[in-house]
This record gives sequence, structure tokens and C-alpha cells, in this order.
Amino acid sequence: MINFQVDTEKASRFGVSVQTIQQTLAMAMSSYNVGSIRLKNALEPSFIRLQVPLSKRSQLSYLTQLPVPSQHGGLIPISELGSFTFKKQDDLIFHKDLADVEYVLGEPIGRLSAPIYAMMGVDDLLLRYQTIDGKELQGEYLGPPEDQTIPGFEWGGEWTVTYETFRDMGTAFGVALIVIYMLVVWQFGNFIIPAVIMAPIPLTLLGIVPGHWMMGAEFTATSMIGWIALAGIIVRNSILLVDFTVQEYAKGIPFFDAVINSCASRTRPILITAFALVGGSSVILTDPIFQGMAISLLFGVLISTVLTLIVIPLGTLSAGEDSCRSIAVNMGLLPGDSDADAKYNVAKPVKKKEDKAERASKTKEWAKSLLEKKKKSKEKDDGDEKIDTNGLLKKEDKSDL
Repeated sequence: MINFQVDTEKASRFGVSVQTIQQTLAMAMSSYNVGSIRLKNALEPSFIRLQVPLSKRSQLSYLTQLPVPSQHGGLIPISELGSFTFKKQDDLIFHKDLADVEYVLGEPIGRLSAPIYAMMGVDDLLLRYQTIDGKELQGEYLGPPEDQTIPGFEWGGEWTVTYETFRDMGTAFGVALIVIYMLVVWQFGNFIIPAVIMAPIPLTLLGIVPGHWMMGAEFTATSMIGWIALAGIIVRNSILLVDFTVQEYAKGIPFFDAVINSCASRTRPILITAFALVGGSSVILTDPIFQGMAISLLFGVLISTVLTLIVIPLGTLSAGEDSCRSIAVNMGLLPGDSDADAKYNVAKPVKKKEDKAERASKTKEWAKSLLEKKKKSKEKDDGDEKIDTNGLLKKEDKSDL
């Protein structure tokens, strides 16, 4: 580092202050703001700066002739006011997370511009390298090295931004899939059919990956955003097919015919939706930032729409007629199991428990009826023991005659 040492005795003799020397050197080495002007239609002012050309200020011989204004009205060469000396500058010490670090910068080049390929190439080269203590040096992808006592390094820069972006968006995509599944389960009251409805979501990659390859584009964060948005559109198409199948089945149409009718009647609105999305995404197909989103939406919706019309009917048939019936019952289109139980099941009569008062009254009635029967039987016995005198007299009269 070059440092200018001011000779205060000479400077005071020529009438030049130390502050004036510092300002002159600062103006020569960087720039000096003279003023500012404001153009007619400009929102911000434009500054007027004076600066010594780089070819002049990079040579020490020119700097020694730098004129410095004096208080006596003249210009004094700066070499008369001091001398330039070379001074060793202390090395910069960088710290991160309370640990000493050194930064090594590099730029990936070649056909593959993603940082992960350059990082993997460097790791392959380091397999043939050993440190002074005989250890193998490898980079850490997800954080700093755990052991700070041995040599190691952490990949950062563009890789950190890429990793954090796709990590957060992947987490958001997983949460979105769980929420979609819960909403469809709540709507249909079935656990099998929602899995069938969401089956075309991973099939969108069959259009997204070849689409990026055909367009020569990279899978960026905007491509991921387009994939997440495409998941909702595909689920909507699947719900249309399943819902129409359930409604047809509830009308009494056979299960297989209901599935065929749903494909025949819902294919046109599904295709119209797909073509509308293709037309909208084609507008940003040449945009340098949102090109990935356009490719994901355009190619993904074309392939996934065709596969949806094949996968959803086959998945519905594989789920079976019982699943379709349970959905119809849950939606109120068919009578539920409670009516079937009332029709076919016979409930046993439940004996009603009697309280003490009813039991005592029944006991009294039983005792009373028993006494009445006994009384009637006694009266009958007494009537049989009486002598019929009239009959006897009639018999005596007949004998006398």
C-alpha cells in the first residue's frame, strides 16, 4: 500500500494545510463532486465529478507532480510537501459464525451453467488431493463443516440461493398436495378416489421435462412455480370427471357406462381449459425470467390433459363400484345405510323396567283376584250341600200312589 507522509514543517512554510493535501489526494485518486444539474425530464439530479484519468493516477511519477493550492496563491507540487512511502497492509481476516474463514470465488462455465455440476466436478477433482495432515478435502452442501479443527469448506453463493429456493418451494408444494387431498376427502367422503384424482399430478413431469429440453431452457424457480400452479388445474379436471361419474351412477346408469359418459361429456370443457392455458402461457414463452413458468404450464397441461382422460377413468374403475356408491351416499344422491338397516334389520323388543309402585299395584290386583276366585268357589260348594225338599216330597207322593 502506498502512503503519503506529510512534512508538516515544509507544508507550514508553503502555507499548505494537511487537510488541503488530503482533499487533493482524495480528488485525484477517486473523484470530486463539483455540483449537480437537473435535466428537464429527469427525476434524479446528475452530478458533475472531476477525476484524474486512470493512466495518470496509476503511476507514482505523475502523482508526485500533483499541484496543491497554497494559501499564498500559488500551486506547490505535492513532492515538495512530503514523500510517498510503501507500507505493508495487514491481511483481511474474515469471520463467519465465530470461525475464521477464507473466501474462494469462482464462476461456473461450460454447457451446464447450474452450480451443482461445477461443484460435483470440483469434488471429483478433490478425491485425488490430500491435505498436509493426510486428510481428504470435500465440500459441505448443507452447512459448514462440523469439525473446525480439520480443513474443510462449505459451498455457498449461488448454490445457497438455489438450494434454499427449491427447498422452500418443495416444502410449499408438499403442503399444497396435503391440503388438496384433505379438501377432496372432505368433499367426497372417501379415501381412495382422492388418491386417484391426484394421480395425474406427477404425470405433468412427462410434459415439463421434455418441454425444457426442446426449448433449451433450464428448470428454474419460475418453472417450479408453474408446476405448482399446474397441479390445481389438473385436480380440477379430475374432479369434473369423478363428479359427473357419481351423478350418472346415482341416476341408475350402470357403473361402467357412467364412467364412459363422464369422459364423453367432459372432454370438451377440459380441452377448452387446456387450450386457454396454452394461449395465455405462450405470451411469456420468450420472456427471459418467466420462460420456465410458461414452459411448465404449456407443455405440462397438454400432456397431463391427455393422460387425465385415460388415468382417471381407469383409476375410477379400479376403485370399484362400492367407492362410487359411497360417494353418492355421502353427497346425498342415494339413500344411505340407515334406510337399509331400518328395512332389513329386526330390532328386538326391549323390556321396560317397572318401578316399585307399578309392581305393588299389580301384586294387590293379583291378590284381590285370587280372593274373589276363592270366595266364588266356596259359595258353589255351599250350594251343592243343601237338601232339595221338593224333590223328596215328589218322590214320597209317587210311592204312595
